[in-house]
Amino acid sequence: MRIGVLTGGGDCPGLNAVIRAVTRKAINDFGDSVVGFLDAWDGVLEKRSTELTVARLAGILPRGGTILGTRRGSPYDLPDGPAQVKQNLADMGVDALIVIGGNGSLWVASHLNEDVGIPIVGVPKTIDNDIAETDVCFGFHTAVQIATDAIDRLHTTAESHDRVMVVEVMGRDTGWIATYAGIAGGATAILIPERPFDIDDIANEVKRKHSRGRYASIVVVAEGAMPKEGTMPEPRYDLDPFGRPRLGGISVEVAHAIEERTGFETRVVQIGHVQRGGTPNAFDRVLSTRLGIAAVEALHAGECSTMVGVRNEQIVHVPLSEVVGKTRHVDLSLYDDVATVFFG
Repeated sequence: MRIGVLTGGGDCPGLNAVIRAVTRKAINDFGDSVVGFLDAWDGVLEKRSTELTVARLAGILPRGGTILGTRRGSPYDLPDGPAQVKQNLADMGVDALIVIGGNGSLWVASHLNEDVGIPIVGVPKTIDNDIAETDVCFGFHTAVQIATDAIDRLHTTAESHDRVMVVEVMGRDTGWIATYAGIAGGATAILIPERPFDIDDIANEVKRKHSRGRYASIVVVAEGAMPKEGTMPEPRYDLDPFGRPRLGGISVEVAHAIEERTGFETRVVQIGHVQRGGTPNAFDRVLSTRLGIAAVEALHAGECSTMVGVRNEQIVHVPLSEVVGKTRHVDLSLYDDVATVFFG
């Protein structure tokens, strides 16, 4: 079998580990050949690729980013895009694709299988941890650790100056990073998209904490968090080239509102793309490796419209049709029963 591999959407710690595992498993155990497409679907449409070998991929396990490059976009942006993908794969002798990506990439993978019959296995990738039908996505735990390390450092400077720190982390539609990093970092409050917030309640939590002699508060905000209607102005965002709000900045509005209501000096820290750059941690290296191996095994088992994931520590194969169009939100029992216990 000749297997094509591509990485789509935003970069993420662990992508190279998946590519490495796919290549080693396919070549050493099945005698396959592997070709990597450059810059996601653009590489398929433009026939830009590179041959992947075990020797060539030596040493990439700990590297962040992706050696194949990644972009957003879809063959469905072009009238004949899906047919062109199928023709190009046939021209290059590629029998099947492994698509490593988030919700958008997996949507494309599912529809290409349904519409033009391309055998595809998906590998779930997103630091937001919001892909359905898997317990965890690689990249998430690395992002949480980076955010937690930042919060730990901010505690000391906040205490030194009697300040409130509002820390904005990634999380467009879900608050997994905010929830985990907030709990691990001892946040005074955590604001997530799943729970619209009342800014007066947040200010009261900050005042309550300071009244006990703790002269520092950390408020963790997911970039997609929104206030309850009528409690403060909702942020307005420009749209990106794909029609999605270009998030970032809710922390500034939250900080201004907290300072106005409490009188405490409040500063903003936006961790931004640092969360998804750099070396994957040990957990994500192992998870990426397991998923890469599982993707090759799924193809050879004839499961050609499947996402490999993890449930209860076990690898599972889920039909792509059951994954696309869904969002895995934060378990609100974790938020309500654990995180809120430490607010204020």
